[in-house]
Amino acid sequence: MANVVTSVLFVCLGNICRSPSAEAVFKDKIKNSGLSIEIDSAGTMGYHTGAPPDQRSQAVGEIRGYSFKGLKCRKVVIDDFEKFDYIVAMDNQNVSHLLEMCPEEFKHKVSLFMSFTTSDVQEVPDPYYGGKRGFEYVLDLIELAADGLLATIVASRSKV
Repeated sequence: MANVVTSVLFVCLGNICRSPSAEAVFKDKIKNSGLSIEIDSAGTMGYHTGAPPDQRSQAVGEIRGYSFKGLKCRKVVIDDFEKFDYIVAMDNQNVSHLLEMCPEEFKHKVSLFMSFTTSDVQEVPDPYYGGKRGFEYVLDLIELAADGLLATIVASRSKV
């Protein structure tokens, strides 16, 4: 099934720091994989709708070679639950928000991003009110979880 397109939606609270960073990292990770994966990000709240990702997230990510070009904040909409194969939340609070909104038949698509790792860390913390080191730590966790998610997608495709 060479033409299978998988879709992933990364979700945090405001879609301003963590989820756009995850989108940028995951786009980079699949760039040379030969896989067709649609990637997007959104927030459970619409605080920053239409804004670009946080400058601090962009600065830390761009140092590592990730592109945030064209990314804009948006809020999760009901259609996302049907559209995306993986709906990946950064923390348990956002998993809860997603499950509250999600139609029953799509709840199996919602997961915690760090569940794709063997790390003891369970959540990607919100760096919004912190300093540069918090943004770097968040990016470390996102890179780790992105590798695990990509491995999960590759494994699921080999079973098809």
